[in-house]
Amino acid sequence: MTAATLLCAGFIRSTAAFTSTTTINRLALKQTTMATTRSSSITRSSRRGRVPDYMSKLFGGPPQKEEVDPGVVDGTDLRIVKYPHPALRAENAEITQEELKESDDIKNLAKDMLKVMYAAEGVGLAAPQVGVNKRLMVYNPSGDSKKWLEETILVNPQIIEYSDGKDTETEGCLSFPDMNGDVTRSKWIKVQAMNLKGKNMKKKYTGWEARIFQHEYDHLDGTVYIDRLTEDVRSTVQPRLDELVQEFGEGGEL
Repeated sequence: MTAATLLCAGFIRSTAAFTSTTTINRLALKQTTMATTRSSSITRSSRRGRVPDYMSKLFGGPPQKEEVDPGVVDGTDLRIVKYPHPALRAENAEITQEELKESDDIKNLAKDMLKVMYAAEGVGLAAPQVGVNKRLMVYNPSGDSKKWLEETILVNPQIIEYSDGKDTETEGCLSFPDMNGDVTRSKWIKVQAMNLKGKNMKKKYTGWEARIFQHEYDHLDGTVYIDRLTEDVRSTVQPRLDELVQEFGEGGEL
């Protein structure tokens, strides 16, 4: 087991194909914890844009106003929510076959999520992390937008089998900026899910891809990585959690 820190947007990718023993947190907002940490601060543009129709539908009603601040990347109004935003704990609805067949709303959401993921130099993202409580995740183990053939979009994913063997690595999350902690997960998992065409699939994931999937899958169940920290580790990050509540308020940031 390496000491590589595994971070996400959901996950944040590190250099050297995740094998380096030096932690490189590409999404840290402050360069205060480690000399090797590269800051990749994601800010909102001052430009304003209209809310896409699909966003109004997925958020469960019309927008409160016609214009909103754009998200973390041009071409999308999505933005990553911060703890303790309620979307991170809310129930996430399954996506129906009708939703996939009758409109492009879910397809467009997935495309926008990939844009946000790449802009944040991440390798994975779950819909609740952008404030949409649907059971949808996207990821690319390479984190490289040029390697688009490695992109995976999963609708209503389920883990149907876990390995007995476990592995512990350090994880972080964009919804919890400037903090991380060791998380123990299964070395391999078996999964069933749908693609954007509504076709069912089953697959076994191992290693790095299994960890990415489990992290993003947790988000779909309203679980965040701090829930999986040991009591000792949780106590070390509690001061930062308190700061996030102060910074983003009890409702978090959207």
